[in-house]
Amino acid sequence: MIRIAQPYVEGLYRFWCPGCDSSHGVNKNVWHVDLDTETITPSVLVWSHKKLINEDLEGDALTAPENVMTTPRCHSFVTNGRIQFLDDSTHALAGQTVDLPEWTSDKS
Repeated sequence: MIRIAQPYVEGLYRFWCPGCDSSHGVNKNVWHVDLDTETITPSVLVWSHKKLINEDLEGDALTAPENVMTTPRCHSFVTNGRIQFLDDSTHALAGQTVDLPEWTSDKS
């Protein structure tokens, strides 16, 4: 079972975050990735940001509230195949520890 994906871009590893329901990437020049123990150090911090839902819109419609989604802040430790979400995360799994999900080819 693969939980941390091999680089799809040189030096960039990915794992699926069940708190954000999306992938997070870490660069081997900043983080140490141990595929044998499924551990990434130090902690991974993904800042919340605004994301456009439909970039084909124009003018005020492009930045209208209904076209802007705010992603959660996610702060975690990935150790021995488990994700410990720190309390400063803003999603529903903040303060919890869960198994790192299996990486499948349909993840992006």
